[in-house]
Amino acid sequence: MASTIAFFFLGLILLSASSSGLAAREPFACDPKDATTRTLPFCQVSLPIPQRVNDLIGRLSLQEKVKLLISGAAAVPRLGIKGYEWWSEALHGVSNVGPGTKFGGDFPGATSFPQVITTASSFNATLWEAIGRVVSDEARAMYNGGTAGLTYWSPNVNIFRDPRWGRGQETPGEDPVLSGKYAASYVRGLQGSDGDRLKVAASCKHFTAYDLDNWNGVDRFHFNAKVSKQDIEDTFDVPFRMCVMEGKVASVMCSYNQVNGVPTCADPNILKRTIRGEWRLNGYIVSDCDSVGVYYDTQHFTSTPEEAAADAIRAGLDLDCGPFLGLHTESAVQRGLLSEIDINNALVNTLTVQMRLGMFDGEPSSQPYGHLGPKDVCTPDHQELALEAARQGIVLLKNQGPSLPLSHIRHRTVAVIGPNSDVTVTMIGNYAGIACGYTTPLQGIGRYARTIHQQGCKDVACADDQLFGAAIDASRQADATILVMGLDQSIEAEALDRAGLLLPGRQQELVSKVSMASKGPTILVLMSGGPIDVAFAKNDPRIAAIIWAGYPGQAGGTAIADILFGTSNPGGKLPMTWYPQEYITNLPMTEMAMRPSQSKRYPGRTYRFYKGPVVYPFGHGMSYTNFVHTVANAPTVVAVPLDGRHGSINATISGKAIKVTHAKCNRLTLGVQVDVKNVGSKDGAHTLLVFSTPPAGHWAPHKQLVAFEKVHVPAGAQQRVGINIHVCKYLSVVDRSGTRRIPLGEHNIHIGGTKHSVSLHAATLGVIKS
Repeated sequence: MASTIAFFFLGLILLSASSSGLAAREPFACDPKDATTRTLPFCQVSLPIPQRVNDLIGRLSLQEKVKLLISGAAAVPRLGIKGYEWWSEALHGVSNVGPGTKFGGDFPGATSFPQVITTASSFNATLWEAIGRVVSDEARAMYNGGTAGLTYWSPNVNIFRDPRWGRGQETPGEDPVLSGKYAASYVRGLQGSDGDRLKVAASCKHFTAYDLDNWNGVDRFHFNAKVSKQDIEDTFDVPFRMCVMEGKVASVMCSYNQVNGVPTCADPNILKRTIRGEWRLNGYIVSDCDSVGVYYDTQHFTSTPEEAAADAIRAGLDLDCGPFLGLHTESAVQRGLLSEIDINNALVNTLTVQMRLGMFDGEPSSQPYGHLGPKDVCTPDHQELALEAARQGIVLLKNQGPSLPLSHIRHRTVAVIGPNSDVTVTMIGNYAGIACGYTTPLQGIGRYARTIHQQGCKDVACADDQLFGAAIDASRQADATILVMGLDQSIEAEALDRAGLLLPGRQQELVSKVSMASKGPTILVLMSGGPIDVAFAKNDPRIAAIIWAGYPGQAGGTAIADILFGTSNPGGKLPMTWYPQEYITNLPMTEMAMRPSQSKRYPGRTYRFYKGPVVYPFGHGMSYTNFVHTVANAPTVVAVPLDGRHGSINATISGKAIKVTHAKCNRLTLGVQVDVKNVGSKDGAHTLLVFSTPPAGHWAPHKQLVAFEKVHVPAGAQQRVGINIHVCKYLSVVDRSGTRRIPLGEHNIHIGGTKHSVSLHAATLGVIKS
């Protein structure tokens, strides 16, 4: 059935491309057929973009300017400019969540990749960028066909701080460096590599300390995140800084919540000083949808709507997702709360991005991406990449015996049981579009074995045991039993945080009863975005193996089956800690501190700071083969040169740590050569996770991820992998005042079970007197 759907979509696409032809999109502006505008300076491609933008702003009235401050930007007919909807989404494929994108006609669907948390498990930056390129190809094709925009409010790079967060599935996980690398890679794929021109414009969201939706009566619209300077600098800001400075993203979105009493979309310290000032954003800042209205109506941050509008624009907001600025900005100017120059400054940023996208360059068909059309959406290559992404993201958590891979000779009849065993849209998670087609787990497994299918539970809520009997009977008749359990958007979603970490309803009971009855090995496959406490299954010898598939995208069923039967060798690693249920007892989601506190009996958050028991740790993931690491070459001493421009040595070197701002950081790297040998019998891809444990100190994490590489090693072979660790970025820690410092002394580098020690010292210590 899945193959039929896929070919149906492909047939529609080929038919529309070959017979009816693609109706060309009319120019957004600067139509060469429009004699009144084509000679105006803002339409002259030969002129520098800043000159064109200034010319256009100079021609707009105040009323016209105000109507361009909102996501549903109005047309300016007298200047030949059409209306534009800024809000489109492309979290893991072109989505129709925002009003800027519509499916239908020549574009019935788009490639739906695995949810981000799953793709992040691959730890493969090359894959992330490749997905971005495919998504932007399909987005441009749909834009050319008149059904999508060019501004995509993705990716979500918030830290998955609390395991209950309903939107954790959208993120790359709990580690700031992993999230930042993901952000930069995906954004590069989306935006292209044509200098200052943009293929599409991405947006990293939601800045900042946004990781609570609706928990225990507290929602994101009312929440004031109280965050220390230390946690802002070393956790929450890191992915956004990397997105802007390394990914060169064209936009950042501010969030609904307040941070330390100030709405993020009204905070000049966050928007003007940090994003645009320190990080030098080349692009626009947009509010989360209705955020300005939220901080006026719900948070009561200002007494009048005009003050709310003025605060946002003066703080550095350029575009409002929603109508608020369109309704109240003109009167804010009339009341003297805002100047027209402030509005001009905002428009410079949005119009510059539109010009970098080519929206003022005349005919779209004559532009660099003008050839893309229906034939470039849901292509076989794109769908194959979605399948490969799912294979790389699946994590093998347990493999007793080993029991996996299954044999298509010994396991000819397989019982496939569970509420997620034959699902389609569940596999694509949230912020998804319409997939090209689906292969469910049942269909995928059916390509390898005869299947006996029973749901066991009506849905993931699994409120009763009415279907248990038939599921237990199926397991008695089969050579192997595969239970596909877990969560879906009814349990974890935007505006819906989880109440607990256990499997919902009576799922655990079903798993245990089936495993007791099963004639052959019982394999548990979990679909979820967040971690699940499955300690019962981990510790049950009757459950031979556990696989976490996340939300594996349109080809998820094929990928799951390929892993189960050994066509693919699993290589995914968990991008978040799997905690026991007890972890969240008396742990409010509203408590933002990352570090533990013994006096408060506060456990700390994420693998970097939490030392307690776990079900599965961050970075856990098994393979069907075995890899051995050896550090082939690495220095034991690294000198950190001081820049010499800072007068006070005590200010530079304090508590045996050097301020990063006082070091010569540019090319200061620690080079490590690692030999990875595959000592097993199967070819496999291995994720090399490199952690650093800094010298003991009360600010430092227990350990932190400093680098990762994906390497494919054939059975019996060895590969040498070079890793360069930027000392100032990755071996530094943040003190309590939020200052980033490089600790002097012994740093331990951990790669699997291998440890290498390197000592950092200040290069000019010989002449320093403290």
